[in-house]
Amino acid sequence: MKKIFLILGFITSILALILAVTPLFKIAFIPAIAALVFGVLTLVLSKDKQQNKKSIQLVFLITIIALALTTYKTVFTKSEVGNTEQMEQKEEQIEEESIEDLEDIEIDDIDIE
Repeated sequence: MKKIFLILGFITSILALILAVTPLFKIAFIPAIAALVFGVLTLVLSKDKQQNKKSIQLVFLITIIALALTTYKTVFTKSEVGNTEQMEQKEEQIEEESIEDLEDIEIDDIDIE
């Protein structure tokens, strides 16, 4: 059981670290919290035995790095809105073009029986 929690801890901590450096950094909190839970469970299960705990410490280290990066990016990243006037003009232009296209299309009278 300890090995399963340790493997799950490694997987989720690495996933959290990968997500922390991508533009999807805000969802990195989910695998980071899961990695912490798996790390604590592994630590509790290995408390009885005097075994090497370097792998558990590595899971915690990777998770802390991922949490630090994610928190830093969450606090210091500004979401800036670009020039909305250009977007509005482009939308109006596309709308006018589509109206012109609709006017150019001739629909034949269809007899429905």
